[in-house]
Amino acid sequence: MHTDVERCVRAVQSKDARFDGWFFTAVVTTGIYCRPSCPAVPPRPANMRFLPSAAACQQAGFRACKRCRPDTSPGSPEWNQRADLVARAMRLIADGVVDREGVPGLAARLGYSTRQIERQLLAELGAGPLALARAQRAQTARLLIETTSLSMADIAFAAGFASVRTFNDTVREVFALAPTDLRARAPRSPQGGTTGALTLRLPFRAPLNPDNLFGHLAATAVPGVEEWRDGAYRRTLRLPYGHGIVALSPRPDHIACRLTLSDLRDLTVATSRCRRMLDLDADPVAVDDQLRTDPVLAPLVDKAPGRRVPRTVDEAEFAVRAVLGQQVSTAAARTHAGRLVTAHGEPVTDPEGGLTHLFPEPAALASADPESLAMPRSRRTTFTTLVRGLADGALRLGPDSDWPETRAALLSLPGFGPWTVDVIAMRALGDPDAFLPTDLGVRRAARELGLPSTPAALTARAAAWRPWRAYAVQYLWATDSHPINFLPA
Repeated sequence: MHTDVERCVRAVQSKDARFDGWFFTAVVTTGIYCRPSCPAVPPRPANMRFLPSAAACQQAGFRACKRCRPDTSPGSPEWNQRADLVARAMRLIADGVVDREGVPGLAARLGYSTRQIERQLLAELGAGPLALARAQRAQTARLLIETTSLSMADIAFAAGFASVRTFNDTVREVFALAPTDLRARAPRSPQGGTTGALTLRLPFRAPLNPDNLFGHLAATAVPGVEEWRDGAYRRTLRLPYGHGIVALSPRPDHIACRLTLSDLRDLTVATSRCRRMLDLDADPVAVDDQLRTDPVLAPLVDKAPGRRVPRTVDEAEFAVRAVLGQQVSTAAARTHAGRLVTAHGEPVTDPEGGLTHLFPEPAALASADPESLAMPRSRRTTFTTLVRGLADGALRLGPDSDWPETRAALLSLPGFGPWTVDVIAMRALGDPDAFLPTDLGVRRAARELGLPSTPAALTARAAAWRPWRAYAVQYLWATDSHPINFLPA
């Protein structure tokens, strides 16, 4: 979008928050960059330059605006609605792969050379993978500086910097303030300790309807791993350097996030996975505008706009749970999953009580005795084939997954039909166009709304909803009285 200068100028002059994260405005006369909704008086159009990423702004020598804090804007929705190389690379960078494995590790996961990765990212985002990861480290550093009382040395290494000197230089360059000055400016209550809880605000593009989003997560919560308590969805997280517990609560203009981490180096990854689970980088205006063109869906959208697709923090976990949920009720699927957690999950300590385990890794489930699984023999075969494939790497599910290839791989497994593959594509892989024409709830809603109810006819009718059919499913499900559609009391 940053190449459409006229449209960008209009967005900046109207301070349109819908475009935050889509592009950034660099002001040549002041040397700062802002989000489109910056409350300051807009500069003259001749003094504006539009760039596709914060990293590109930083690389061009601009520093972040202290007033609108562009480093805290929602992410671009592009990376969660596309499956090409750049989008997959951006999802991996957000997941901390460059910090942990370097650019060669990023390239190896994507199956391309480092030169190809760098060339494509530079062409589309104006910055290579190292610069993009550096911008992410700077944002994490600022968050820790302003919300904890940790020493600057601890923050430097927790944010992923190789040295304190690099940390200091980066913070000064990006924010035009020394780390100690950033801390002095921040109004906060000190939170100390590397294992203490961090309180964050996760931004999103309005509108956001929390009913089906949190309702779905709460209604399908696995005992010991997830719970709804005091207006918050809580769950355990398996992270690269340790584990964590997160509590997420919907607010009118943000999601309140409270994180307890065993290792602060996991902060960026944990935040990224929570944003992805709640689909916070979506562009609800674009989605709803497209779905409103259908006269059948328009009343549903107008009644409760801004529905998101509830996703996951762990793709392999969701695939296992999808198999457990085949042809059984939500309650039965929770029971099956809870038994697996008790038998094979890794115990954790929850300071607030209630959560007891991490969801089992595929390797732990692959070693389970199939006869101990309380399910039909055919589903046992499906389950064991899936977890063995995940454990030995023959099947890979992650933010870097190629959607068509992964769909084909899943369909080749015994017991995997269209419903299982599409629900994994929708909620684990993040495909915004995944569709469930065989789903019982979708077919029931279709009949009530006068839409075709047979899978083939409904799929043909849904062609007009592309590329947002996964969101159309949320609106169709919402016509039912199932608990997944209501925010818990």
